Amino acid sequence: MSVVSAYILAIIAGWVIAQGSKYLVVAFKTKNLRDIRQLYLSGNMPSAHTATAFALLTVIGLKDGLQSGLFGLAALFTAVVMYDAIMVRRSSGEQGVALQQLLKEMKSLAVMPRAAKGHTPLEVLVGALVGGAVGLVVFFATN
Repeated sequence: MSVVSAYILAIIAGWVIAQGSKYLVVAFKTKNLRDIRQLYLSGNMPSAHTATAFALLTVIGLKDGLQSGLFGLAALFTAVVMYDAIMVRRSSGEQGVALQQLLKEMKSLAVMPRAAKGHTPLEVLVGALVGGAVGLVVFFATN
């Protein structure tokens, strides 16, 4: 019997592994281990939000069944997270970058807004694969 539920463990592990791998990808690309911000910033490969939601979805599907109401709710939640990452957050991030460029060109004294990054479809797909793998490991490790 596990002290932490498989559901909670899937959430924590999905987030830590995806966000940690995001840090490692950027560190490898830049050959610099000092960019600790990657441990909490949005965007880049893989989507930690997708990995977390998909890890939970996987555990729910395996524990409660694909016909359960809880799985249906988790599937909807995961689909919304994935859609939001690609369509909404990505679009608003691109708009934020354009606004920053405009403010720089105008030499505006306005406070520079932060441009949160969304995800490309590939980043979301990899996040789903990471989350599915994490969910499988958590399920088999806790049963």
